[in-house]
Formats: sequence, structure tokens, C-alpha cells
Amino acid sequence: MDEFFYVDEVREKKHYDKHHNSFESLGYVKMFEDLIEEFVAPLKENIKSALDFGCGEGEVLPILLERNNIVCDRYDLFYFPQKVYLGKEYDIILSTEVFEHLKNPLEIFKELLSYVKKDGYLLLMSTFHPSNDEKFLKWWYIRDITHIGFFNLKTFEYIADALDVKIVKHNLKNIIIFQK
Repeated sequence: MDEFFYVDEVREKKHYDKHHNSFESLGYVKMFEDLIEEFVAPLKENIKSALDFGCGEGEVLPILLERNNIVCDRYDLFYFPQKVYLGKEYDIILSTEVFEHLKNPLEIFKELLSYVKKDGYLLLMSTFHPSNDEKFLKWWYIRDITHIGFFNLKTFEYIADALDVKIVKHNLKNIIIFQK
């Protein structure tokens, strides 16, 4: 999206404050339970430490990971702004519904990889955009005022190739996991 349309941080935070991403939101919790079951649990023997990058206010994913015996640090620009990940390495970094908000997603992708252990994982969740312009222009995901970048499998394949990481699994919808 053209920078002209970016919202400022005050307006962006006000938008996020409207979200009710907590354990009271059963659909939200189920989404993360499914994510853990399908993408994290199969790798669980290799995963003891995690970072939820962009965890939001509710901490649902970190708490669910901790219930699965995975120590999880939290970072969020607005709600957990201390960069606790500096100087650390993780078995997995998860970033759910974050990359569509970033002005510099490739740089953040590279930065996050620097905190992933060798053979560790980076999991991203961001709804993959439709394959043609007509569908894209009717797509609900572009209506969110804080969404400024959009991805699909081809984008992620390009990034994986450029950064020498392997795509381990994806669901062709909104979740992809890379291995360093």
C-alpha cells in the first residue's frame, strides 16, 4: 500500500484496542489451539523455547504454548514493547497476524531469523491474498485500515529462496512455517 494511506501509531493502537483477543473469545482461542495442533505439535520434540512476536494484549498464544511446556517470551510494539528477544535464540518464533501491518516485512523477517536457532522455525500467519486482481479488490482483508502489505505462497517461496530457508509446511490459506 502506498505510504500516503498508512495510519499513524496513535490511530493504529486505537484500532487494536478494539480487538477482544482474550480467552473469553472462544473462536480466537480455538484458532490458536488448531495452529498448535497442526503446526507446532508435530515439531514439539524440537521446541522448548518460543517468542510470540506481535502477541497483542491478550497473551492467548503464549499461554497456550506454555500449557504445552514451551517457554514463550512476548513482544508487541504496543502491549509488550520491551525487546526481550535481544541476545536470545529460540526454537520457534511465531508471528500471527502481524506481517500485514509491517512497513518493512522483509527486514523484520531477516531480523527474526537472526533470533532463530539453527534448524529452528519461523511461523507466520497472514491471510494469503487471492490470485487475481478482481478477487483482490473485493477481498475483506484489504478493508482493515492497518493492513498495508499482503502475501501469498509465491511471495513466501521467493522470500524462502532469497533468505535460504526451507518452507516446512503451509495450509495455502494463512499459515506458513519456515525452517532455518
